[in-house]
Amino acid sequence: MKVLVLGVGGIGGFIGSYLAKNNYDVTFVARKKRLSYLRTNGLKLESELGKIYCPKIKVTEKIPEKESFDIIINTVKLYDFDSVLDEIKIKVKNKPLIIPFQNGIYAEEKLKKKIPYIETIGAVAQISVFVDEKQNIKHIGKLATFFVGGYDGQENSQLEDFCNNVQKIGLKIIFKKNIKEKIWEKFIFLSAYSGMTTLYLKPIGKIFEDKVMKKKFTDAMLETFNLSKKFGVSFKSNPVEFWLKKIQNMPFDMTSSMHIDFINNKKLELNWLSGSVQILSETFNIKCPIHNEIVEGIKKKLNNFS
Repeated sequence: MKVLVLGVGGIGGFIGSYLAKNNYDVTFVARKKRLSYLRTNGLKLESELGKIYCPKIKVTEKIPEKESFDIIINTVKLYDFDSVLDEIKIKVKNKPLIIPFQNGIYAEEKLKKKIPYIETIGAVAQISVFVDEKQNIKHIGKLATFFVGGYDGQENSQLEDFCNNVQKIGLKIIFKKNIKEKIWEKFIFLSAYSGMTTLYLKPIGKIFEDKVMKKKFTDAMLETFNLSKKFGVSFKSNPVEFWLKKIQNMPFDMTSSMHIDFINNKKLELNWLSGSVQILSETFNIKCPIHNEIVEGIKKKLNNFS
């Protein structure tokens, strides 16, 4: 099976390391310093689930032209997503399964519109993983579960076979029939989490020990939950209550990747997270005062730093 991994950050590096170690035909696409490092040093994963070192991997700066792939694992940041889709359309000659591990709800909807001749797959990653200062993939904790499925609930035997096969090598990619519910469940938390931790530059523990910030965080989740109803998403149980219970067991110092990107003066996914809630709520004539505050507040911070 031929697999293309776009982006060799946390998620792309984690999944790709398992595939490369177990003799899948994997091509990685990386850029700049990351590309140079991987060519010279290979791919290293540090995890409580086990360390993986692939000294030599097939890595390139751009998507290979006129090649066919069975699976494309797309893990690029949302601000690069559209341009990568354009590149896939031009360069990849067959109709591979494209699995988009992006934050939010943008990627699947964009895939559906931009490449309608390929069945749209939805995906959700439940993992804390990043590239550390030594350029190694660093996995925190033991949670490493990935959910995939037909975005509109359709079955896909190729995708199911892929899931079954990779689970045999310890890679927990699970086929779900209700993937849209999983995507929105995560987005309800993530839109509030990324926005609040970046707006206040505080970890989740600090936010939840303050009554005012905790209420705003909860209200932000409720705003996204209300928006999900306009997309016909139904949940087996209340997702906001689910997250409020789950947050109680999260590490006090846990914070979002957007907060870290802000501190490191990197591009932010703000427009695709709270920004998406803001724009879509306006489209459906729904109020979202907390996400409005998040977007305006973070943009003001960015202007002050520029």
